[in-house]
Amino acid sequence: MLELLAPAGSMEALRAAVQNGANAVYLGCGSFNARQSAKNFTPQTLVDAVKYCHIRGVQVHLTLNTLVTDREMKEVAEMIRHAAQNNVDAFIVQDLGVVQLCHQIAPHIPVHGSTQMTVHSLPGVQMCAAMGMKRVVLSRELSREEIRYICANSPIEIEVFGHGALCMCYSGQCYMSAVIGGRSGNRGRCAQPCRQSYGYTHWENKYPLSLKDNCLVAYLQELQEMGVASLKLEGRMKRPEYVATVTAVYRKALDEGTVTKPMVEALYASFNRQGFTDGYYTGRVDRKMFGVRQETQEDPQWLQSARQSYEAGETQLVDLSFRAVVSVDGSSLTATDPEGRTCRVEGPMPELARNVPLTGAALAQRIAKTGGTPYRCAEVRTHVDPGLTISAAAVNAMRRDALNQLTALRARREEHPLRKPKAIPAFKGPSGLPGLTVQVTSREQLTPGLLNLETAMLYVPMHILLGDSAMTARLVQRGRLAVVLPRIVHDGELPKINVGLATLRELGVKDALVGNLGLLLPVREAGMRIHGDFGLNIFNSGSMNVLRSLELSSATVSFEMTLPQIRDLSKAVNTELLAYGRLPLMITEHCLIRNRTGECDCHLRTTKLTDKTGAEFPIIKDGDSCRSVLLNGRKLSWLDRQDDLAKLGLWALRLYFTTENGKEVDRILGEYLNPDGFDPGACTRGLYLRGVE
Repeated sequence: MLELLAPAGSMEALRAAVQNGANAVYLGCGSFNARQSAKNFTPQTLVDAVKYCHIRGVQVHLTLNTLVTDREMKEVAEMIRHAAQNNVDAFIVQDLGVVQLCHQIAPHIPVHGSTQMTVHSLPGVQMCAAMGMKRVVLSRELSREEIRYICANSPIEIEVFGHGALCMCYSGQCYMSAVIGGRSGNRGRCAQPCRQSYGYTHWENKYPLSLKDNCLVAYLQELQEMGVASLKLEGRMKRPEYVATVTAVYRKALDEGTVTKPMVEALYASFNRQGFTDGYYTGRVDRKMFGVRQETQEDPQWLQSARQSYEAGETQLVDLSFRAVVSVDGSSLTATDPEGRTCRVEGPMPELARNVPLTGAALAQRIAKTGGTPYRCAEVRTHVDPGLTISAAAVNAMRRDALNQLTALRARREEHPLRKPKAIPAFKGPSGLPGLTVQVTSREQLTPGLLNLETAMLYVPMHILLGDSAMTARLVQRGRLAVVLPRIVHDGELPKINVGLATLRELGVKDALVGNLGLLLPVREAGMRIHGDFGLNIFNSGSMNVLRSLELSSATVSFEMTLPQIRDLSKAVNTELLAYGRLPLMITEHCLIRNRTGECDCHLRTTKLTDKTGAEFPIIKDGDSCRSVLLNGRKLSWLDRQDDLAKLGLWALRLYFTTENGKEVDRILGEYLNPDGFDPGACTRGLYLRGVE
């Protein structure tokens, strides 16, 4: 059966979800979840929430789906321990270091890979399984065929987003809010710049980054047949009435296998952005997927109905079996829940009936009156000796006592041994000035000046290396060459990547730059050394040590970190830092150029988005795909402060060339060798000084 997983941003929203038929809820507690603007739960209200849900047969998944600093690891460990002691059913995690911490402290609780991990292929799912995860939440951008393929071959459970807000960028890869405003989506503080207005080349009052909400209510039977384990409804920042309505509609659609016009109208009444979209699921990725929230007058009847669904009383959610006995030896009632928990209560001694003796049918009818409780009577078996009776009040008292005992049993905390987390080994990096790595995105940027420069590694995209085998052979002979793989590679694109890796390996390329978990296995199988890119979101020493266990040769730390955080990071593998370039803010399944012109000619032209302040955001391609990478307008530059970077224990500093032409590449290389002063009008220090919320 497909699990219906509903959001709970508050206790009221949790009740709304449970009373309207959710099989499980997901919620945040404290500071380490991706919805910091929701009310969320305190450690004490988390205990209350788990008891409330477990009594009613509903699971609780705790979101720990943000990146965590070294200094926060102790607090995260305490949260994991507290949640485990109080029987949460799963942890939803983004950070690789936190995944490891969950396994160490509470190995009995399943870990689910968050959509923030950007898992969108079978090898990515397999990598998560190898790291001990029991479920993965797939990226929202996958089509039905891609989901079906992953489900058919996955060794672990698959969760899919079914309804709610769509981010323009692949989750976990959006740095726009952090870079332009210091509020990190990877830390749960996204300011939603994608919902603002932009224009192409100059500002217009248009919304090319604002997607309609996802709606897969018409495809639930299909998803269930595919083998999807859980359907997630988005909305921890939405109000309880929204949660109640959406959960109720999806519950009814799952149970009845049909979607009616009133159900669709209820979804529209709860929230929409000029309608809904199923574009990713159906493979129709086009401009029809875009929309904005329009203020309309709320329907008071809808609000009242939604509130009544969870305020009016208990929905009977848990099926119970009863066994009632009225005999010459006494009376008793036994209640059994679906998990096999049993409670037995003794009643009064029966009396001889003066008029009408009690029958089994009459006794069963009295026992079955469980209204006003979370329980539904599914079966009553009775034994009544002839000629006896007991009062209705006595039967009611037995039923009440049995249900109270069963409720206490269902809410009881189970004892599981918890372990102390292991100390994270501290590895010191090299002292002195780091080496130089250079990443290019076009053939023109491979200037003679660059090729004559001594570098620790030269990163060149796969399509450029495959496009000129003679040039690749020369670069291999030069040495220290790594192929750059696209950050996003779906399963249907993997055969081409695998052929490319094999071809480059035959040409002598031994290293690859990888920004996604799903590409670790293909690169390893190709016999290449793996260098981790910024897309892996390495934010703490625990994650660095995970990469060491995965035998990566190097790792690029997150550019959302501060210099002191990078300095204190365990250098478990060679550590690299982006020191120059336009920071990538988004990577989108949509071709932003095609969305503008209606034609896919992104290989011929470049363009940029402009916001209402005049800030510009250039657009380039991800490798040779039609996915777009939105860049920051101002370039990051630490070329004039290399001495400061030399104190961080780094293996290398990277110069990342995106929109630069050959002359600009040579000029920047010259500035690296002979640094000029910092130009605050053209460049930025990024987040290395100010950090992120």
